Amino acid sequence: MAGASLLTLLDDISVILDDVSLMTKVAAKKTAGVLGDDLALNAEQVTGVKADRELPVVWAVAKGSFINKLILVPAALLISAIYPPLVTFLLMCGGLYLAYEGAEKVIHKFWPHLLPHDEAQNERLRANADETIDLVAFEKDKIKGAVRTDFILSAEIIVIALGSAVAAGATLLEKSLVLAIIAVAITVGVYGLVAGIVKMDDLGLYLMKKSSTVQQKIGAFLLSFAPKLMKFLSIAGTLAMFLVGGGILVHGIGFLHHGVEDLAHLTGIFESLTTMLLNGFVGLLVGSAVVAIVTLIGKMRDKDTDSSATH
Repeated sequence: MAGASLLTLLDDISVILDDVSLMTKVAAKKTAGVLGDDLALNAEQVTGVKADRELPVVWAVAKGSFINKLILVPAALLISAIYPPLVTFLLMCGGLYLAYEGAEKVIHKFWPHLLPHDEAQNERLRANADETIDLVAFEKDKIKGAVRTDFILSAEIIVIALGSAVAAGATLLEKSLVLAIIAVAITVGVYGLVAGIVKMDDLGLYLMKKSSTVQQKIGAFLLSFAPKLMKFLSIAGTLAMFLVGGGILVHGIGFLHHGVEDLAHLTGIFESLTTMLLNGFVGLLVGSAVVAIVTLIGKMRDKDTDSSATH
């Protein structure tokens, strides 16, 4: 009897692990777009930090990211247990935010005069050039900002993963395991890659100092490849914002979902590609509208502040 009970228990555990493995794979695919943006955004956060401080800053942000996950995973599970529809609402808010961020990046790149001037890049350059600036305090501010950004993106990833598990009919245990695996994997993966990316140019310089011609060529390649990789990640991350954010909004709004499906079905073998492009187009349109609203509100507040100061 004891042997039979043990075999039954092991069989149940095996079934749960198989289900969790499958759900985790599905959740990972659905969060891939956000991960691309997360990677690009976090690699960009160490821009302006002195070379010998890049890894400590990345490690500090990674620790903050782990703390974010420790807050978000239980909170997401609690919300799912108490009021599941709220998960969909939060997912839609996340999609709206991603579309807004993507549109803001595009507008800032091509039509910067339409948005308030961003002093972030100038501050980073001044911090390194001016010896009177407290670099430790500057780093702390950058780390806090990066952790706040990570919290928003992590929340989106956790909610997407939870939505995937809920759609698959997962139990509380299975949902907990899926979210825990996703949380640990994305944190280790993203910040491990960020550390590698930011030190790629240093590795290139190190190899170029070697006597071996092969090592020197590899070093030269890494030096030329590092900025191109950063640029690619930035572009890929922005596209991912539209595709993921637009996809979430389309799936959450009935008439949009059916309209996109009908249009995509007309293209035959290109149905999947058309669906992706339409999702991205919706993300771009909605994001641009939100940017316009936020910018208008900001200008109205500035006018109110100016009028109050004059009086």
